[in-house]
Amino acid sequence: MGLVGVVWKLFDQLPERNLPVWNLMLNGFLELGKLEELFELHGQMKWEGVEPNGLSFCYLIRACCNGRFLDEGKQLHCHVLKAGWVECNDFVVNALVDFYSTCGNFVDARKAFLLIPIEDVISWNSIISVYAENDLLCDAIELFSRMHFWDKQPSIRSFLGFLSLSSRRRDILLGRQIHCFITKVGIDSGSVHIQSALIDMYGKCGDIESSLSIYWSASKRTLECCNSLITSLLHCGITDEVFEMFGLMVDEGIKIDEITLSSTLKALSLSTWVSLDSCRLLHCCAIKFGYESDVAVSCSLIDVYSRCGQFELSRNVFELLHSPNIFCFASIINGYARHGLGSESVRLLEAMIRKGLVPDKVTFLCVLNGCNHAGLVEEGKFVFNLMKSYGIFPERQHFSCMIDLLGRAGLVSEAVELLQQAPGGGDSVMWCSLLRSCRVHKNEIVGKRVAKVLMELGQEDFAIYLQVSNFYSEVGEFEASLQIRELAMARKLMREIGHSSIEVKTYR
Repeated sequence: MGLVGVVWKLFDQLPERNLPVWNLMLNGFLELGKLEELFELHGQMKWEGVEPNGLSFCYLIRACCNGRFLDEGKQLHCHVLKAGWVECNDFVVNALVDFYSTCGNFVDARKAFLLIPIEDVISWNSIISVYAENDLLCDAIELFSRMHFWDKQPSIRSFLGFLSLSSRRRDILLGRQIHCFITKVGIDSGSVHIQSALIDMYGKCGDIESSLSIYWSASKRTLECCNSLITSLLHCGITDEVFEMFGLMVDEGIKIDEITLSSTLKALSLSTWVSLDSCRLLHCCAIKFGYESDVAVSCSLIDVYSRCGQFELSRNVFELLHSPNIFCFASIINGYARHGLGSESVRLLEAMIRKGLVPDKVTFLCVLNGCNHAGLVEEGKFVFNLMKSYGIFPERQHFSCMIDLLGRAGLVSEAVELLQQAPGGGDSVMWCSLLRSCRVHKNEIVGKRVAKVLMELGQEDFAIYLQVSNFYSEVGEFEASLQIRELAMARKLMREIGHSSIEVKTYR
C-alpha cells in the first residue's frame, strides 16, 4: 500500500528480526521502487551482522538493474563471489545476467551466462531476449539456434524480443520466420502478448492485411491487441480505420487506456476532417476515463487542438499540467510556431531550459519553425547555434528551416553558405526554398546557379520543373522557360492536384 513510514515503524518494533523478515523488507522496497531505502536497509543488515542469502542478493542486484547502478552492481557481484553464491544459486547468476545486460555491459553478461548450466532454461530465454532488445540480432539468433539444438523450449519472452526487433528494423522476413516458429510450437493463439506483438510487427513492416488477419482470428478482443492494431493503422496512415476501432472498443466495452486515447488523438490530428467537435469528444473521453493528466494524452490534445485552430484550448491543456516534460514543451512550442508566435516559442524554450529540462532535436526544430514563420532572423541564428552547445548536430530539417528563414529575410548569400554545410550538400527542398528567395529578392545571379542544381536534383518532380521555368520567365529568359516546360511534358511528368477541406456548420 506504499505506507513506508508504517513499515519502518513495525520493523523497528520487532524484538527479533530473522533473515526472512529482512528479505521481506528488501522485496517490498524493490516492488515500490524505493531503491534508496532498500540500500539503506542493506547497510543496516551489515551493521547488525546479518549475512544475506541468495534471495537477498537477487533483490539487491535487481535494484541495481532497475536503477542502472553499474558500480554498485559490480560491488555486489564481488560480494556474491566471496560468499560462494555463484556456484550454487542459478537465480543469483540469472540476476547478474539481467543486470549487466540492462546496463549495456554485454561482455560481462555473456560471462555470467556461461556460468549457468545448460539445463537452466530461464537463463537462455533471458540472454536471448536481452540481445534481441538491444539489436544484437546475430548473437540472439546464434543462442536461439544453440537452444534449439539442446532441445530447450524458448519462452514467450524470447519471441517477444525477436518480434520487437523485427518491428524496429522493419524486417518482415525475420518477423515471418519467427511467426512460423511460434505457430509450430503452438503458442500463437494462447498468448495475448504474442498476438499483440505480431499485430504490431506486421503493422510496423507495412503489412496491415496480416495485422488485421491476426486481430480478427483472435479468440478474444483484448486491450493489448486493439492498441496494437490502432498503432499499426496509424503507422500505415489509415486514420479513418483508427476511429472505427475506437468506436468498436467503446461498443464492445473494452477498457480504454492512455495508449488508445493518445493514438486516436494522433490519428485525428492527421485526418483531413479534424474538427473542434471531434477533439472535444475525445477530450471528454480522456476526462471520463481519468487520463486528462497523462503526459502522452495531454501532448496529443495540445497538438490536435492546435491543428484545428483552437490554440487557446491547447494552451489551457498545457497550463493544467503539473510537471510538463520535454514532449509537452515540444507540443506547445509547435503550436506557437504553427500560429506564427515565434517570440513565444523562444521564450518557452528558455523557460524549459531554466526548469532543468534538456531540449532535443525535435524541440529545436519546432522553435526554428516558429522563428521562420515570424521572420525572427537573430533569434533563429541563436537557436541554431544553441543546438551545438547541447551536442546536437543540426539535421536536414534544421538546415532547411534555417535556409528558408535567411532567404525570406533577403540574406541569400548567408543562405547559400549555410546550404553548403548541410548534409550531402542539401536536398531539393532546400534548393527550392533558396530559388523562391532569389525570385522574391530579384537575385538573378544566384538564382541561375540554384536553378541549374535543381534541374540535376529533381528530374522526376514536375513541381521543380515548374518553379525553375517560372524563375526563367520572371528574369526574361522566355525561351529557356518554355524549353524546361516542354522537357517536363516529354518526360510525362504530371502536376499533383491540391485539395482543401472546410467544416460547414448547418443550423436548423
